[in-house]
Amino acid sequence: MAKHTGPDVARSTSAAPRTQRNWRFTELGLLALAWIISASFYVLASLGSQGQMPPHIVFFLGGIVVISMLMHFSIVRYAPNASEVLLPIATLLNGIGYVEIARWDPAYAGYQALWFLFSAVGLVATLMIVRRTQDLDRYRYMTLVVAIGLLLLPLVPHFGEDIYGARLWVKVGPISFQPVEFAKILLVFFFASYFASNRELLSTPTMRVGGRMFVPPKVLLPILFAWGLAMAILGAENDIGFALLLFALFISLLWVTTGLKTYVVLGIGMFAGGAYFLASLFSQVHARMTIWLDPWTICAKGGSCQIAYGWFSLAAGGVTGTGLGLGHSGSIFNITSDMIFAAVGEELGFIGIILVVCLFAAFVGEGFSIAQRAHSDYVRLAATGLSALLGFQTFFIMAGVLRILPFTGITLPFMAYGGSSLFANYLVVAILLRISDEGNTEKRGGEVVAVHFAQAK
Repeated sequence: MAKHTGPDVARSTSAAPRTQRNWRFTELGLLALAWIISASFYVLASLGSQGQMPPHIVFFLGGIVVISMLMHFSIVRYAPNASEVLLPIATLLNGIGYVEIARWDPAYAGYQALWFLFSAVGLVATLMIVRRTQDLDRYRYMTLVVAIGLLLLPLVPHFGEDIYGARLWVKVGPISFQPVEFAKILLVFFFASYFASNRELLSTPTMRVGGRMFVPPKVLLPILFAWGLAMAILGAENDIGFALLLFALFISLLWVTTGLKTYVVLGIGMFAGGAYFLASLFSQVHARMTIWLDPWTICAKGGSCQIAYGWFSLAAGGVTGTGLGLGHSGSIFNITSDMIFAAVGEELGFIGIILVVCLFAAFVGEGFSIAQRAHSDYVRLAATGLSALLGFQTFFIMAGVLRILPFTGITLPFMAYGGSSLFANYLVVAILLRISDEGNTEKRGGEVVAVHFAQAK
């Protein structure tokens, strides 16, 4: 009986994926809901601002349906057991953001639609190339070297561009992009690999001081490295947003790995001290801190009115909003990129803000759920890091608009205008889908084996 059961189980588990196709109807239904909401918002925005139906509604709806279906069928083919809510959430956020971009800058809307197509191709290519997430662990130091190279690229003469005081852009011919958007993803994989292989060393106190046990000082070297890198970026590129995002990501993964709150307290103290010191040396950092503390006085004196006008827009929106197409946020600087959250708050009101926040919370929560089902420490930390990356980025830009934190100017994922950001965000979606597919496939394979063994008994 035992000899006969083994081959049957092996044949059953190997044959199941070939004979049963998961068409992911839940994902398809949620995508249809995202299309309906996005198209409705697009029509309402045109009626409110121009008093007529949008002339390109067929192209808009057809484009979003075709591109979404391209991603959907690619997931059916390459990751059939992956989460069915990540892509619909990303598509809906993308659609709401596109409506606001088309509302305030139609020329940018065309570019954003093109980047949506490129992002979809990037998602499909990632699913085709990355068949096992664990294989990426082999390239730990290669990912670090490439990430550092991307971070330094904007500092290269004749390639890097200084825009609005921050040197984050690289221009090659007619194409310009932000390499830091891709560097942060590579750093997630490096951190995940390093922490997974050094978990015991980082979490086990072996040095006694007085009556208490502490982690040896040499273990703190990675923290000092991350802190120094964040401060170097903050100083050399005048970018407080990415420095804060990078350091928050590092400390959160360190805390998830070890469970030691000491690292969190130490990390926050080090970053705050370093940022305070650099604020006195670099004008861009000092200016952002000054605007954060008193945007009204700065605006009245002829300085930046971006935050002040953003608050006026949020106040005008109230609870229910002015209505799509009826807002007056056009005077806000970079309304379609840095301040798109304020535009949504004005036209959709507090209800619209809650909708957007809930969508991001659902995305991040699903990412953490995927991490819990991962089959190794490395994959688990990678999924946690990618989910935290989008969560922190969302929180920092929203908190900046609401003046909870200094305004960083980083983009709101999926919604704000920016090709580099949109492309990188869909790469994150693709990797999370791959990790989710691996975890669910392994779980279902184990259930099939358990059923066959139970039947054999």
